[in-house]
Amino acid sequence: MKKSVTREYYEAILVAFILALFVRTFVFENFKIPSGSMEDNLLIGDHLVVNKYLYSPNWGSVLHKLLPYREPQRGDVVVFKYPEDPRRDFIKRCIAVEGDTIEIRGKKLWLNGEAKEEPYVVFKDPRVRGAGPGVPARFRNRDNFGPYTVPAGSIFCLGDNRDNSLDSRFWGPVPISYLKGRAVLIYWSYEAERSDWKWRGIGHRAKQLAEVFIHFFTRTRWERQFRLIR
Repeated sequence: MKKSVTREYYEAILVAFILALFVRTFVFENFKIPSGSMEDNLLIGDHLVVNKYLYSPNWGSVLHKLLPYREPQRGDVVVFKYPEDPRRDFIKRCIAVEGDTIEIRGKKLWLNGEAKEEPYVVFKDPRVRGAGPGVPARFRNRDNFGPYTVPAGSIFCLGDNRDNSLDSRFWGPVPISYLKGRAVLIYWSYEAERSDWKWRGIGHRAKQLAEVFIHFFTRTRWERQFRLIR
């Protein structure tokens, strides 16, 4: 029996929806930069494609033969669940993996006893904070930290905007199980203000969408479209 046009459209849409849901759940997901902790590499309002499958457990499935799979590596820009509140997602750079010993001396990073060059890092505060008891807690580990050895099953993550980043210096390593994926591509960049992670209601969301609609062409950073994340 010949299918009706309506049924054909329905089946096509259903298959497309299931495929999109599968891809979003297991392979790729979008992520928006909400703060300046990864400047100047990633800016507030950058929208990213995140490879969710790269760090997934290797079960020997067909997908693992088709798609790349590996452990997180130093230098990866990763999205993960914030260890102190797993409802929130953070994005930082993996600086060290399990067994590595890191130390920060006067803002300079040392990895396994060797000074590291970090061309992606910016310092926007010329001051170097000490580590004495009189130094406020929010600065105590910022410029001088360690030595610290990353425990098994974890990675150590820092923001590229090193003077303005809440990261592993303050709340410890990131468990591998908390990783959601590696950021690989900026697919859209919109000049926006820092956004709070909390849900503020439908009205606030509708206002945001209206502003994007009105200013889409003037506030889109066209030069950042489809830029690979390094």
